[in-house]
Amino acid sequence: MQQIINFVIRNKTFLLFLFLFSIALALTIQSHSYHRSKFINSANGITGGVYSFSNSVDKYFGLEKENELLSEENKRLREALFNLNSSVNNSFIDTSYSDQTYRVITAEVYKNSYSLTNNYLTINKGKNDSIKQDFGVITSKGIVGIIDNTSGNYATVLSILNKKSRINAKLKASNHIGSLIWNGDSPEIVQLIDVSKFAPVKVGDTIVTGGQSAIFPKGIGIGSIDSFETDISGDTYTIQVRLFNDMTNIGTIYIIEHQDRAEIIDLENSNNE
Repeated sequence: MQQIINFVIRNKTFLLFLFLFSIALALTIQSHSYHRSKFINSANGITGGVYSFSNSVDKYFGLEKENELLSEENKRLREALFNLNSSVNNSFIDTSYSDQTYRVITAEVYKNSYSLTNNYLTINKGKNDSIKQDFGVITSKGIVGIIDNTSGNYATVLSILNKKSRINAKLKASNHIGSLIWNGDSPEIVQLIDVSKFAPVKVGDTIVTGGQSAIFPKGIGIGSIDSFETDISGDTYTIQVRLFNDMTNIGTIYIIEHQDRAEIIDLENSNNE
């Protein structure tokens, strides 16, 4: 308290000036409409700037929550899209049957390898989230791989950058089917093999999932044709596919469950027997 009194005594002249100046300024603003409007506009500008800054700070710290909401919304939209395509592409489906064919689960990547011969990703969803082996994994840009193994809260994904990977794919423009593999060279390029020599192949054409399995729905983006050549036999093409996904930078992913998968596999196994 004594320090405050000493400060006032030392600066009494300056403090008196500020006091009188404030009174004069207030009287001027009150008695002149022009000055009053200018003051109000300036105050509003300052207040607006402060609120804008505060709002920007709030938005920054709320980005994580916003991203979670966007991921959930994307999950619902993709689920609806996959199921809509499934109903449209299968005219024999009973429209009174309301159960969905596909279920989509959102997850985050904890670990991602892309420079090895056989690459895997680790994600933060597992058996406790009903994740099982052979579920498909994609991002908003295209496919990532297939669930390989699960624990309670985590799962590993067999990346498309893995020499063990083999995924059914096709040319979007012509529906010619092939098998998607990886030769281990570049994380940006995979190979589509066993494509018929009668397929109209062009550089820049889009490659998508073929839908001839119970893992991925038909038509999910994979990449575009970078180059192609005929095999030694001359009967098929080997196509170099530049991936839509940057496989070195994978964050949020979507896991796809075909809910009739077990029934389809049992049926196919019974035919093989």
